[in-house]
Amino acid sequence: MKRLILSMIGMFIFLVGCSEVEPDIKGDKDLKAVGLSKKQAANADYYTEKYRPQYHFSTPSGNLADPNGLIYFEGEYHLFHQKNGNWAHAISTDMLNWEHFPVALEHDLLGQALSGSTVVDWNDSSGLFDGKAGLVAFYTSTEGGEAQGMAYSKDKGRTWERYKGNPIIENPGIKDFRDPKVFWHEDTNKWVMVISTNQSVTFYNSVNLIDWTFQSQFGDDEGSHVAVWECPELFQLPVNGDKGNQKWVLHVSVGDNDATNGSTAQYFIGEFDGMTFVNDNPPETVLTTDFGQDFYAAQSFSDIPDEDGRRIWLGWMANWRYPYQSPTDPWMGSMSIPRELSLRTIEDGSIRLFQGPIKEIESLRAGAHHVEAFQLEGDHPIDTFMSTTFEFEMIVEWDDVEEFGIRLRQSEEEETVFGVDTATNKIFLDRSNAGLKQLTDRNGNMFQFGNRHETEYPMGRKQIKIRGLVDESSIELFVNEGEFTFTKLIYTKPTNNAIELYTKGGSVDVVLLDFFELHSTWRERPQAEEMTGIIVSEEYITLKVGEMTTVKAQAKPNGYVYDESYTWEVELPNLVGITEQDDSTISVKALEPGVTNITISDASGKITKVMKVRVHS
Repeated sequence: MKRLILSMIGMFIFLVGCSEVEPDIKGDKDLKAVGLSKKQAANADYYTEKYRPQYHFSTPSGNLADPNGLIYFEGEYHLFHQKNGNWAHAISTDMLNWEHFPVALEHDLLGQALSGSTVVDWNDSSGLFDGKAGLVAFYTSTEGGEAQGMAYSKDKGRTWERYKGNPIIENPGIKDFRDPKVFWHEDTNKWVMVISTNQSVTFYNSVNLIDWTFQSQFGDDEGSHVAVWECPELFQLPVNGDKGNQKWVLHVSVGDNDATNGSTAQYFIGEFDGMTFVNDNPPETVLTTDFGQDFYAAQSFSDIPDEDGRRIWLGWMANWRYPYQSPTDPWMGSMSIPRELSLRTIEDGSIRLFQGPIKEIESLRAGAHHVEAFQLEGDHPIDTFMSTTFEFEMIVEWDDVEEFGIRLRQSEEEETVFGVDTATNKIFLDRSNAGLKQLTDRNGNMFQFGNRHETEYPMGRKQIKIRGLVDESSIELFVNEGEFTFTKLIYTKPTNNAIELYTKGGSVDVVLLDFFELHSTWRERPQAEEMTGIIVSEEYITLKVGEMTTVKAQAKPNGYVYDESYTWEVELPNLVGITEQDDSTISVKALEPGVTNITISDASGKITKVMKVRVHS
């Protein structure tokens, strides 16, 4: 029987809590600079806040936006990102486990340092590195109109110096002139810069990274023009793995607009000779990058070794309709998982961009749970695997069925659904009942966050392969090896960990079904059979006198079996009464106006969680 201890322990909790408060780790500082290694920080509840991604990149505090300057150099991957017009900085050796470093580029006399790219100047064509190799960053400055600036690093990206001749390309008299993407074009032996220019992109060439010459512009009447084009990308990929048949991919993100109910992204496939891009498809063709709502400003890593042969990018998991309006604290925004890109031919002979999680993700697997093949009809809960941070792979075949799918992060009240609707030839990802239904967007209007996104699917295949990555506040789905991708943020209860398969109007054959628990990249990996924490379904409750609600506690890590009783202690029992429902659930009743805490402990008393309750009249 669970012990319900009601005591006046407010001052005691306050004093003990103050001694255990997590150090103030700012996003602009290296962890080492504040005396905390990554492993030490893990012992101070580092990166355990509600909704905090566990294997996606997020900043410790403050805003995160576009990825900038992604590059590989001397064994290290560098990830810069927008943070209020600065370039925040992190470094990794595997694109998964990141360490935060000081801000690389701050505001200067030319204003902010907006989005851009970084290259390795291997042969010192800039003359800045005394004949050696160094890193050169390109960004957009803002004072007097958007223009292109340059900075460089001689110490593997640890410190950066602005080029004294900035801006290297002045504003040509237009409003939108930003987000320079720079790369070396082997065939012409020149550097190429692609710049976003309203609803087009503009190409420049240089031999020294400093002096740039206009070449051409692409975009008029091509693709989608529902909003400004931003964060251009341009790279070459082999088609179907054939290095003798290569195509160029031009990618642009498309800003906030009513036509797509927020921002989106598109890509073009064609030819590029170092000066001009030619689209292979008809101008009216729109190739959508991601069919969810939260994948924007994708950028790829520069200078990954040729022998690796991989083109890898990641995007900002957010939307310009609600860039900094999510219910997260003290951080706002995260990145997608890094994705490997390829070009493949589909049934009709056209070429499409495929995306898949990098192979390094498999290093995070904490264990595998395999479900034997079976025929599915109706609802089928997965009782043997429950989690909030996991990966799954699934292959389904069918003959005659109206709809089927998988319900993720499920509870009795909430779920996110990926489904296949054979009647309408659509696949969809639906977060309309996932928790957060509305939020106030950046314009101060109410936005229907709980929504469904869908796209056409060739049902004649009679088969679908799904790979999913589920984290504390996001779902990324890769359908048929990434031919279709869906990226969506979800803000559901932290304890929602159930999974269920379903069909409507028929049956399907589940040919393959595997689940993999994923370790956190921000904390030490727990020892086997080690409980690391407690989470609750609600961390902050507001009730009116006489109202009641239910709170559920759950042990971490995912999959840990806690079979003892929790202890629930109320700071001010005259304000709140609690009643046991089962081993992990209580009812909370508001008695008098005021604010109090409820502390949940394991049987040993060593692992605790505090939730706040506010009662009003």
